[in-house]
Amino acid sequence: MNIIELLITLIVSYLAGSIPTAVWVGMTFHKIDVREHGSGNAGTTNVIRVLGWKTGIPVLIVDVFKGWFATMLPVFFSLAEPGSALLINLQILAGVLAIIGHIFPVLAGFRGGKGVATVFGVLLAVHPLLTVSCFGVFLSVLLISGYVSLSSMSAGVAFPILLFLFFDTPSVVFKVFSVVVAIAIIITHRKNISRLLKGEESKLFHKHARKA
Repeated sequence: MNIIELLITLIVSYLAGSIPTAVWVGMTFHKIDVREHGSGNAGTTNVIRVLGWKTGIPVLIVDVFKGWFATMLPVFFSLAEPGSALLINLQILAGVLAIIGHIFPVLAGFRGGKGVATVFGVLLAVHPLLTVSCFGVFLSVLLISGYVSLSSMSAGVAFPILLFLFFDTPSVVFKVFSVVVAIAIIITHRKNISRLLKGEESKLFHKHARKA
């Protein structure tokens, strides 16, 4: 393994995750910092609520791509044998740094989003079929409830359950990662949970969303 390439991978992974898509797009095209409006979160859902779908969809795509790109860097650099546990472990490490970058972006004062879209990109790079299954859970809950927060938490909890019951991986790290992700998503959505219990959580399809 080339140590220099590994270090480059880790640094670039964090920096890629740190690209504050929601903040930059909001400031560039609307002169609005989305962190000062709505839920105060620099993520797709808040962008859609505050600035509309036309702005939110590109933000979503870029945030997913950040996770996918970072997680594919160990593959691009051929840091380990294809399909090996070591390669998957390195991919997870790079993906985690991208997620940390998204949540605590050095390029935006360490105030970022919750990382759900970036996690999706990471999973898409490591295990596409499992990712599609989790997305199915997300979409089903969203269509039934209308709550993105509830959908995200449901998909996050489904991640380790689906992995352990229906899929397999040579990487123990990936299995641990799945459990950590599920717990982390619940923790980062604790305010949403409180609003859901009080009936104060906003649904995605809100009639009063600002037009893009």
